Amino acid sequence: MADLFDQNANSSVPPEAKRPLADRCRPATLMDVVGQSKLVGPDGALTTMLAGGNLSSIIFWGPPGVGKTTLARLLADETDMHFVQISAIYSGVADLKKLFEAARMRRMNGKGTLLFVDEIHRFNKSQQDGFLPFMEDGTIVLVGATTENPSFELNSALMSRSQVMVLERLSLAELELIAQRAETEMGKPLPLDGPARENLLEMADGDGRGLLNLAEQAFGWGDEKLSVDELAKRLSKRAAQYDKSGDAHYNLISALHKSVRGSDPDAALYWFARMLEGGEDPRFLGRRLTRMAVEDIGLADPRAQDVCLQSWQTYERLGSPEGELALAQAVIYLALAPKSNAAYVAYKAARKSAKQHGSELPPKHILNAPTKMMKDQGYGDGYDYDHNAEDGFSGQNYFPETMPRGIYYLPVERGEERELKKRVDFFAKLRAKRNKDKPSD
Repeated sequence: MADLFDQNANSSVPPEAKRPLADRCRPATLMDVVGQSKLVGPDGALTTMLAGGNLSSIIFWGPPGVGKTTLARLLADETDMHFVQISAIYSGVADLKKLFEAARMRRMNGKGTLLFVDEIHRFNKSQQDGFLPFMEDGTIVLVGATTENPSFELNSALMSRSQVMVLERLSLAELELIAQRAETEMGKPLPLDGPARENLLEMADGDGRGLLNLAEQAFGWGDEKLSVDELAKRLSKRAAQYDKSGDAHYNLISALHKSVRGSDPDAALYWFARMLEGGEDPRFLGRRLTRMAVEDIGLADPRAQDVCLQSWQTYERLGSPEGELALAQAVIYLALAPKSNAAYVAYKAARKSAKQHGSELPPKHILNAPTKMMKDQGYGDGYDYDHNAEDGFSGQNYFPETMPRGIYYLPVERGEERELKKRVDFFAKLRAKRNKDKPSD
């Protein structure tokens, strides 16, 4: 079982076996780490923590290939701790028990253990709780790595005992430094001309490990410099980092929604396209666009909802890829439509009021009286038929008699809601006048 956890598990591999380029280019010190200056720079969080001589448990949150595993290994080296690495995907309760027992024995002999748990969000809540006593008594220093938002995926107890540190995608300039490191390791330049080299960096999409894997392939093609077109024939662009059920899904749909709300059709189209490129179901986008029409445009442009429903239906009939154009047109329409959430706000306010006054009866004058007993109780007495009133408006009260009149809908001065505001104001003035002129009992 030791081989499952020990960093020297592959010591039986013959030394002449070729190690992957990504492993050979792994930084030897924290100063060698490319990117993540907020963590390893002069005033970085990890630099400060190490200078204080107190390494606490950490959760590294960031996309793949940005240095989470490397940083964990280097932290163990810097603090002279035994490094143990596991993956939450392949490890179970029995494995953890053996690991904790080995760490306990190691501690009794004066050696600390830094436990690096990759994909820590894959452990369920009870498994996560299992780390707590060993973190608290110092048996292990836990360094977890996750690509998912820890706030959603990790126990609050585990979070409270750890510092969350965010790792960023690598920039093109940082990827170029990694490419140069690979060339030094290989002792020769990449066989690419300038534009093709830039294209290779873009293919990596902020993933340093991914870049080194792509570069390793390129080094095997000989020394003749290839063009962009020749590179494209030999390498396929890496799929964008996108999990339809994970954090990226929620981040991108939020970006799309807020771009539409902010009336920016270009940004909205970009995030719409990003989701499609990531494999998002266009039907989900059709539903979400319709929600935007209802929540953020509303009665300022009632046609927006129809446009969304029609584009959604068009996609259902045409399929992909033609049907996505209809959804893209809906994105543009929504972004440029006048915005109002007045109906949405009014609806929420009415629901809140309904909960507060949920047992109140309607006023008797608007209740039907199909039986004599109900008539004797005053049901329907004094009801003014609005069609018979001046301007077709009686101004009567329709709220419960024991409840103050609610005001929920406050239309804005945009789009078609501008006309609705005029009507709301007109009826409010007319209601006040009718009630003022109404003879007192």
